[in-house]
Amino acid sequence: MTDQPSQAELVRQSLKRRYRKERRFRAYGILAIAIALSALVILFTDIIGKGYTGFLKTTITMEVNLDGEMMFLDDPTDARQLKMADFVEPLVQALIKEIPGATEKDRDAVRGLINPYASVTLRDELKAHPDWLGSTRTMTFLSHTDVDVYVKHAGDGGYSIKLDDQQKVWVDQLRERGAIETSFNDVFFSGGDSRDPSKAGILGAIVGSLLTMFITLILSFPIGVSAAIYLEEFAPQNKFTDFIEVNINNLAAVPSIIFGLLGLAVFINLFGMPRSVPVVGGLVLTLMTLPTIIISSRAAIKSVPPSIREAAEGIGASKMQVVLHHVLPLAMPGMLTGSIIGMAQALGETAPLLLIGMVAFIVDVPEGLFDSATVLPVQVFLWAGSPELAFIERASAAIMVLLAFLISMNALAVWLRKRLERRW
Repeated sequence: MTDQPSQAELVRQSLKRRYRKERRFRAYGILAIAIALSALVILFTDIIGKGYTGFLKTTITMEVNLDGEMMFLDDPTDARQLKMADFVEPLVQALIKEIPGATEKDRDAVRGLINPYASVTLRDELKAHPDWLGSTRTMTFLSHTDVDVYVKHAGDGGYSIKLDDQQKVWVDQLRERGAIETSFNDVFFSGGDSRDPSKAGILGAIVGSLLTMFITLILSFPIGVSAAIYLEEFAPQNKFTDFIEVNINNLAAVPSIIFGLLGLAVFINLFGMPRSVPVVGGLVLTLMTLPTIIISSRAAIKSVPPSIREAAEGIGASKMQVVLHHVLPLAMPGMLTGSIIGMAQALGETAPLLLIGMVAFIVDVPEGLFDSATVLPVQVFLWAGSPELAFIERASAAIMVLLAFLISMNALAVWLRKRLERRW
């Protein structure tokens, strides 16, 4: 007969199996975290690799002869003359002089290096400084988008270089002489959208996002907190209250585009509110954010120990005094954290805003709540779908700015929770 293993041996074998399972489980967890971190690194590397050049601009510096006869301009203060004047010719002549070997026969190719908006810049400068007429000034202008792409991505196979061989030689010569340079792209942060990638900026989208978030915050936070306080402290426990709670939880899982359809049907079609304005966008995002704020606020109220309520009631405080003077201040950190996370989610939403018309091409920076506007996620959507490859780096740069906002808001939520939380 074979010897049967002893009880101690069975226990040791059982422990070995359990330890092996624990080690495997720990290894699975570490592997999952490594995969998640690797995906995050790949994402950020791709975005930064494509977008960092969006924070750079390419400029051309040259001596411009502001000859009135060349521009057909006698009085820079005359609006009619400014409208009819030729501000392109001085730029072409100035650049021909900067390029070694370039002649009048090359004027069309030389003009292809100059940004179409450079003439507008020259016109505005003459309008602001009429005494410049007839003088020669050293001026700096944005280069053409094709020049910008060539300077930044000459060795990148992902971009199509549209300059011909002669223009490439000219650009290289101008770079060697210091006439063409790259610098920080202040235009990206100081202008609105544009058909020309070199002139496209995100200031309009940032202002539109801030106005939209302002409407969302002033509506969703007080309404959400008030609803949470009523449901948790004052609402009777009956089937109607249970029905409301179930539906709030369900609304938190509804796709965001459904709220866009609701906003289109109610705010625009029913109430006749204008499309593509921050007010309507804020109302739609308020509807989307309310369930998140209500749920997080109720959880914060539940976390307040019952002894706080009992102590307040024991000294004669009314139900309203208990809630406002004792429960609400202690629950406020959790409410703020949930609200900030909800706002961060709303800031990154695109689908509901597309349905209410915030996908429009907006050049001007909005100045009020009823001005046409767009938001950062929609601006990224527009640029990412543009056939012009130069918008790729603008879209990636805008994504980096949006991620900076989102990370900052989530970091603020973490800091508030750590700073204000109390342990019982």
